[in-house]
Amino acid sequence: MADIYRWRLAPDDLATRRQLRALGLRPGGQNVVAELHRPRRRREPLVAYLYRVDRAKPVRPMTPARAAALAAAMRARRTCPNCRTDVGYCIPRSLGMCVTCHDTPSS
Repeated sequence: MADIYRWRLAPDDLATRRQLRALGLRPGGQNVVAELHRPRRRREPLVAYLYRVDRAKPVRPMTPARAAALAAAMRARRTCPNCRTDVGYCIPRSLGMCVTCHDTPSS
């Protein structure tokens, strides 16, 4: 079983995925070493998984193919399925279309 640490009491050689990313690292296939629990009132504690920094691997470099795939995915999120225009922002999933199409009454 993984060790459990309370909020802000984890050792410095352990980090979350977000902290590893800030250091330019990734977990690299290693298992979770410990959990970090942040208590909350009348609810379950928030849990963050910790990885060893010394076993982390560098982030894979962005290749032209990966950059193109990411650009295409973001373009698809900005394109309204109704008016087929790039609206310049990610379309809310709750609406399913751009705000202009959503607010325009249909005839």
